[in-house]
Amino acid sequence: MNSYTKTLATVLIGAAMLASTGCASITRGTEQDLAVESNPAGASVTLSNSMKGTTPTSFKVKRKDSLTVTVQKPGYKTAHVQVVPKVSDNGAAGMAGNLLFGGIIGVGVDAANGANKDLQPNPVKVTLEKAK
Repeated sequence: MNSYTKTLATVLIGAAMLASTGCASITRGTEQDLAVESNPAGASVTLSNSMKGTTPTSFKVKRKDSLTVTVQKPGYKTAHVQVVPKVSDNGAAGMAGNLLFGGIIGVGVDAANGANKDLQPNPVKVTLEKAK
């Protein structure tokens, strides 16, 4: 096998791998950091997936999952924020890469695992109101 044939084989194997796994899955991953901030800081945060923290904080969560973020602090009203997955510009570029390399399977993989999405809003910024 000459060097041209080896290079061509390597490129074709790489393209097949990208097509079969999804470009966005490889370049962006299926999880992202979700940041939560509050004014005042030091509020308790609970995600609908049971993760907990204290502001300011962040959580590594799946890109495909809708979440409810609950922020509470004694003396203040509890706040709830919906976080939803939306196709991002970078995710759309990954999908386009799948199509260029003939990877309709990769398009399906990225859509199913959420790699083509970003959670919004992110960061979640909450200003807590004083309780009466």
